[in-house]
Amino acid sequence: MDNQEINSGRRRFLTLATCGAGGVAALGVATPFVASFFPSEKAKAAGAPVEIDVSKIESGQMLTAEWQGKPIWVVNRTDQQLKDLKALDGAVSDPKSEVDHQPENCKNETRSIKPNIFVAIGICTHLGCSPTYRPDVAPADLGADWKGGFFCPCHGSKFDMAGRVYKGVPAPTNLVVPPYKYLSDTTVLVGED
Repeated sequence: MDNQEINSGRRRFLTLATCGAGGVAALGVATPFVASFFPSEKAKAAGAPVEIDVSKIESGQMLTAEWQGKPIWVVNRTDQQLKDLKALDGAVSDPKSEVDHQPENCKNETRSIKPNIFVAIGICTHLGCSPTYRPDVAPADLGADWKGGFFCPCHGSKFDMAGRVYKGVPAPTNLVVPPYKYLSDTTVLVGED
């Protein structure tokens, strides 16, 4: 064999190896770029509407879901809890929900589309803590006018079963009701109205 034949074989091998390595490198660089056109499931869920099945929530119970990184509360209020809302108009700061913290279809005494199902963002309007669900009636530590609702242990804000803020607490406004609608009798879509 002469040097000419050896060099052309080497040259061919080096050319193919270089092309192959360049192709792999180009694919490696292009993959994240192409992947950025398709958001992850987590990114989709961060802003996408969320479906919640309300059929399994028993009367008086609360379910927590997540939408846009925030806790969403869905409460199936009892008949007594609904009756108690009317009696609290004098104890809450904004009984008619005049501050715009709910969609138009929830500007009513129950702050909901269907009276028994209450949907709210579970973040206190004072400093962003997450209140606890306290359906118990008149515990000594929450006052005589307490008929059940949400209590923020961080600074003592109280909200009734419609998310209306009590007078004289740090929270300035009612809990926020997110945009939502019913897809069926048992499914709520949070994030669209």
